Amino acid sequence: MPQPQPPARTMLRKDGFTFKQFFVAHDRCAMKVGTDGVLLGAWAPIAGVRRILDIGSGSGLIALMLAQRTPDAVTIDAVELEGSAAAQAQENVLASPWAGRIRVHHQDIVSWSEQSEKRYSLIVSNPPFFTPGTASGSPERDTARSTSTLDHPTLLRCAAQLLEEDGLFCVVLPAEAGEALITLARAEGWHLRYRYDVAPYAQRPPNRLVLGLSPAAGETVQERLAIRDEDKSYSADWLSLVKEFYLFR
Repeated sequence: MPQPQPPARTMLRKDGFTFKQFFVAHDRCAMKVGTDGVLLGAWAPIAGVRRILDIGSGSGLIALMLAQRTPDAVTIDAVELEGSAAAQAQENVLASPWAGRIRVHHQDIVSWSEQSEKRYSLIVSNPPFFTPGTASGSPERDTARSTSTLDHPTLLRCAAQLLEEDGLFCVVLPAEAGEALITLARAEGWHLRYRYDVAPYAQRPPNRLVLGLSPAAGETVQERLAIRDEDKSYSADWLSLVKEFYLFR
């Protein structure tokens, strides 16, 4: 999904994106600040969370958004495989109001899951979703988006090892990849607790799914969001979701 077009007075710079309470530099990251990350960071359920894990943190965007949304007692680990992105995420965290609550780890999540003794009440990921060989014109971006670096069965296994029994694992994916993940997750014993269908415009089908999976069974909460109305203006639902982050007039 393309980089989000912010409401008036939000500062979009070539090297990053300015939100209300923090700036995210992303010029050294293959994956830039985009609508997918903003969606997940603004939407992920946070009631009662104690520890949060961000898998494939990139620039640190989602970790920073979740830090803004949660109390000071909540700690966040951000794990990122690519060295330049991990270094930039660390710089973004240190420049933010939450430097004492977020720890950036330059590591493979498989190794992290094998070594970590922590369990998390919330795990989030904006994971790879293209099959190997799908080219975007940037080798770094292709690597970041390709499931060859972290396939979805491996991602689910890592999340299962690290999540508390009643915790929540939240991801954002293109609609087709999201449906496939739901099928795979259910086969491995996960329960779909949240489903957020996101369409680019009202009256159009969703092209993104934001999902909340848990080891614990329970009711599935399903909602729909259109980012823009048919006249191409931002919808009231989208503006309400991001109002604590985007700079408004």
